[in-house]
Amino acid sequence: MPRVLVTGSAGQIGTELVPHLRSLYGKDNVVAAIHKASGGPSLRDGPLVTLDTGDSAAIDGAIREFNVDTIYHLAALLSATGENDPQLAWRVNIDGLRNVLEAARKNGVRKLFWPSSIGAFGPDAPRTNAPQNSPLNPTTMYGVTKVAGELLCNYYFVKYGLDVRILRYPGLISNVAPPGGGTTDYAVEIFYAVLQKGSYVCFLREDTVLPMMYMPDALKATVMLMEAEPKKAPRHLGYNLAAISFSAGELAAEIRTHIPGFTVTYSPDQRQKIADSWPMSIDDSEARRDWGWKHDYDLQRMVADMLAKLRPRLTSEGKGV
Repeated sequence: MPRVLVTGSAGQIGTELVPHLRSLYGKDNVVAAIHKASGGPSLRDGPLVTLDTGDSAAIDGAIREFNVDTIYHLAALLSATGENDPQLAWRVNIDGLRNVLEAARKNGVRKLFWPSSIGAFGPDAPRTNAPQNSPLNPTTMYGVTKVAGELLCNYYFVKYGLDVRILRYPGLISNVAPPGGGTTDYAVEIFYAVLQKGSYVCFLREDTVLPMMYMPDALKATVMLMEAEPKKAPRHLGYNLAAISFSAGELAAEIRTHIPGFTVTYSPDQRQKIADSWPMSIDDSEARRDWGWKHDYDLQRMVADMLAKLRPRLTSEGKGV
């Protein structure tokens, strides 16, 4: 059974990945690391540590204390937040990654997962079905850190034999974690807005199409990649990962099949430029070929499940209409 450390456990992915990993490997075998004294009950039913990935000694200490052999390094700033403070984005996304990789190397960690993103692509990548080996020339600091991070992870594999595995996630939609500063977060905000106010002001154009994925599929893909035999996961730069692509208008239309009176207005802000620099869809045929990736949720199933999960939760909290 792996002994797992998850950094960034209170973030968008970690909030759901930690309970998922604990259900697979046992709660005592998955250590949730958070940057500050926060995190919901789902993180507190097993080992929990406060950890700043800028502190190399603290990372070493956590690995040794809990006999960690597997790390999911999720601590990061997302795209729009990173553009507001590019220097902080570099420190968190790259200096933190370097510290974790070095601690893993020194302490004999067996396997490490790191999330890349569609943000690694730039405006010169094909707009549709961007292939695995597209040019990676992003125009955001977030994207720059993802490209640099992929190269750094691959270096640690080539130089030191550290088994680092990477997914280029599309936009992720969660019914648990609130929006966290990403360009694709409109696709989470809209569900809260429809259930709390009956209307939404979208920060992207109605016709903006982006690759998306429901969180249960992202968790499934992450575990599939990490559990694949090394010969079935030979790529140590990022694997493209895809599920569904839709426009902001198409998402609103699907929500209206459940809540007909819902209204959306469109008021693009600085995030529109970021969205326009990314592909509308990506080709993940290598992931499907190498380790058998297949998504479960299409747009219709995802919308139905999001509403079914969020409605009772917001109603019980007194936040629903």
